Amino acid sequence: MKIYLVQHGNCVSKEVDVERPLSEQGKCDVERVAGFIQTLNISAKVWHSPKTRAMQTAEMLSAAMTVDGQVETVVGLNPNDDVADIKYRVASSDKDIMLVGHLPFMSKLASLLLTGDENKASVKFVQGGVLCLSDDDGWEVEWMVVPGIV
Repeated sequence: MKIYLVQHGNCVSKEVDVERPLSEQGKCDVERVAGFIQTLNISAKVWHSPKTRAMQTAEMLSAAMTVDGQVETVVGLNPNDDVADIKYRVASSDKDIMLVGHLPFMSKLASLLLTGDENKASVKFVQGGVLCLSDDDGWEVEWMVVPGIV
C-alpha cells in the first residue's frame, strides 16, 4: 500500500481573502508537481481537508492521476487535528490514498507512521510537494517531489 502526503500549495494571506485560496505561485507550483506525478500513473483515493487551499490542491493533483472514486472532503485533516484517527483509517484501507492537508498535521502523520512518534520530526514538507510512503513491512519513504525540483 502507498499513501501520498501533500501539503497544500502556497496560498494568499487571510488579509487578502479569508478563505485563503491558492496564490498564483501556489497554482504554478502545484501544476508543476502535477505534471511530474502524471508520468507515474498513480491510482489512489484522494482525501483533502475542508479548507479551500487543500481542496484546490487536491483537485489539481487529481487531474494528473487516476482517482479511485471521487475526490473527497474528509474531516480530520486540519492543521491541528489528531493524527491517530487518520492513521487508523489509512491502515484499514485496501487502496492507495492521497491525503492533502496542512502543517503541522502532515508532518506529525509522517512522523507517526515512520517512527511511531508523531513528535519526532522525520520529514520537511514543502508547500505543493508530495511525499510517497509505502507499507510493505512497515512504512518507508519511497520518494518525495517538491516544486523546486520539477
